[in-house]
Amino acid sequence: MTHDSSASPLIFGGAAQSPRAALPTLPPLALYIHIPWCVRKCPYCDFNSHTASPVLPEEEYVDALLADLDQDLHAVYGRELSSIFFGGGTPSLFSAAALGRLLKGVEQRIPFASDIEITLEANPGTFEQEKFVAYRALGINRLSIGIQSFQEEKLKALGRIHNGDEAVRAAGMARQAGFDNFNLDLMHGLPDQSLDDALSDLRQAIALKPTHLSWYQLTLEPNTVFWNQPPTLPEDDTLWDIQEAGQALLAENGYAQYEVSAYALPGRPARHNLNYWSFGDFIGIGAGAHGKLSHPDGRIVRTWKTRLPKDYLNPAKSFKAGEKALTNDELPFDFLMNALRLTEGVESRLYPERTGLPLESLAEGRREAEQSGLLQVEPSRLAATERGQLFLNDLLQTFLS
Repeated sequence: MTHDSSASPLIFGGAAQSPRAALPTLPPLALYIHIPWCVRKCPYCDFNSHTASPVLPEEEYVDALLADLDQDLHAVYGRELSSIFFGGGTPSLFSAAALGRLLKGVEQRIPFASDIEITLEANPGTFEQEKFVAYRALGINRLSIGIQSFQEEKLKALGRIHNGDEAVRAAGMARQAGFDNFNLDLMHGLPDQSLDDALSDLRQAIALKPTHLSWYQLTLEPNTVFWNQPPTLPEDDTLWDIQEAGQALLAENGYAQYEVSAYALPGRPARHNLNYWSFGDFIGIGAGAHGKLSHPDGRIVRTWKTRLPKDYLNPAKSFKAGEKALTNDELPFDFLMNALRLTEGVESRLYPERTGLPLESLAEGRREAEQSGLLQVEPSRLAATERGQLFLNDLLQTFLS
């Protein structure tokens, strides 16, 4: 998209607007690296993950990731990385040697902030735990461990390949390896799960003293085994009881909710995710990775990469599958869809800083959302009320009218 220099005002959200301004400062920059392989695809998973062959193409994939990054460098020259996140798939299937070569290559291309947060998603299986010390030595300083449940029958129902004992040991191994900052991923609303089952899982997770907990409800997503063969899930009343009791238990133990499904001890929210939700910038490299980059002239561009690993590794094919410059009509919703997930919302000033649009462009939708009790009446912040957090889609719809 070129800078809009038309003389007539733009209309969106019910208000007349001037053309979008150039951005005075660029937001923090992060890097997302997608490793698409898993030992086995879980029946609930709709992420871009693929069953791994006995020997992974580590060297070829690292080469491709660095070549992919090279093609994005022109858009981030002079900036530094505030965070890196290895997602998947199961990134901990890769050796420390491969990840070390990758991190070294990234740092040669983009400077790291002195306090950079580098997160690696890991499975709790014994094979992955053995690598934790080596990962920490590379400078990876945060783990996100995919537990989902500690109960054998629930793990089997979810198609997980670890057991409850391995899940417990993984947290201890992370701490012994020097990770003083780690997340546990835990689901609720599992097949045939009772309130007691869900709280038992949550108590076990809290007992392991992670700095961060991602605690979220299982949902049935299209293009998954569970979508085509739905399991028996708890009734809505049970799901509501689990949500209320679980949030109270987390709060009692010092875990503050700062996003729809994210809870952290004081000072320990995930910086990478906070940047994402506050409309920061991120490069996305790897099969199926998404990115979002702001440009000084006001353009904000979302990109997505080739999805299938075999195509991503094919030199005859492009890494980039597509890109889209966000229009002035799209920006308010795109910004708020992220920012309003945060329980505290964001400072109002962030909207013009990150979008180049005046705050007045939200005025009509804001009034409607406040009158509906979905948005807090607080001029200096954009934040959902408790009711707005429960009905986030309804809240966002007010900014589409």
